[in-house]
Amino acid sequence: QVQLVESGGDSVQAGGSLRLSCAASGLPSSRFCLTWFRESPGKGREWVAAISADGLKTHYDDSVKDRFTASQDHAANRVYLQMNSLKPEDTGMYYCAARVPCATFFAAPNLATAWGQGTQVTVSS
Repeated sequence: QVQLVESGGDSVQAGGSLRLSCAASGLPSSRFCLTWFRESPGKGREWVAAISADGLKTHYDDSVKDRFTASQDHAANRVYLQMNSLKPEDTGMYYCAARVPCATFFAAPNLATAWGQGTQVTVSS
């Protein structure tokens, strides 16, 4: 069974940075994808960044492109989200999600087969 545990959320001022971490267990050795989502009041759950099944490509929503960087450490079974130049609209609960099996990447919440419990990010102006 896949288990995901996020950490690293905090309260920061606009322009600041945070690094989120997601510890994964129970994943197969290949053919899985990991995606970061966030949820805020009035917006629902939206995707932020996705890592491809081969771990070589990342995809970003336009709202975070050039500010956020997703990465994966296979050896440590962890995925990260480096968030720079944070804005108040980045405020929300951030989730790590997995899809197994997965051939490319996924960005729709309904395609996830496992979710973490989330970590809260609050950005004040």
